[in-house]
Amino acid sequence: MGTVISLCDYTGNMVKPWADAGFDCLCIDTRHSMAGDKVKGNITYRWGDARTLTPSDLPDPHIIFAFPPCTNLSGSGARWYKSKGIQGLIDALTLVESCRKLCEWHGTPWMLENPVGRLSTQWRKPDDMFQPWQYGDMYTKKTCIWHGGGFVFPPPEITEEPEEVEPVIWKMPPSSDRGDKRSITPQGFANAVYNFNKEAGKHGE
Repeated sequence: MGTVISLCDYTGNMVKPWADAGFDCLCIDTRHSMAGDKVKGNITYRWGDARTLTPSDLPDPHIIFAFPPCTNLSGSGARWYKSKGIQGLIDALTLVESCRKLCEWHGTPWMLENPVGRLSTQWRKPDDMFQPWQYGDMYTKKTCIWHGGGFVFPPPEITEEPEEVEPVIWKMPPSSDRGDKRSITPQGFANAVYNFNKEAGKHGE
């Protein structure tokens, strides 16, 4: 069956529907404890830096997700690009490229996520984009998706923006975990990705 791998993933939101269905899931991020793996049900949270990982460091994948930090890439942070200098962009793109290589290496379905921003020009245009409200989470956060290896992008469940949609992401007050909260994968989208890709990537077929 293979393991569901999620790179640069702290919360594990993306893999929850897979774990609930019985898949072994591995979330790798530099914010996890270096003291050892933390296991919750079928999800293992492991410390790791995608820039130093090789394909041999990863278990045989069923599907791979990647969420490289958008701090130096998001269009919403454009006013700080100059002050961060070129090094900020280099660091961000190095991590994206490391994720891309790991995603594409095994030939299984993969998906890489980032907000609207510099990746569209520094890498390539995204394959798809979505808003959380299109999958039942009533807020706005236009998100870009790059994918390959047979990944199936789930068609939107809602095509017209409901009146009750709120820009809650932008209204979040400053806090130490504001960045984490802003970057959490909408659960409705995660569930839809599972439903359309659970049969993909099966080895030996």
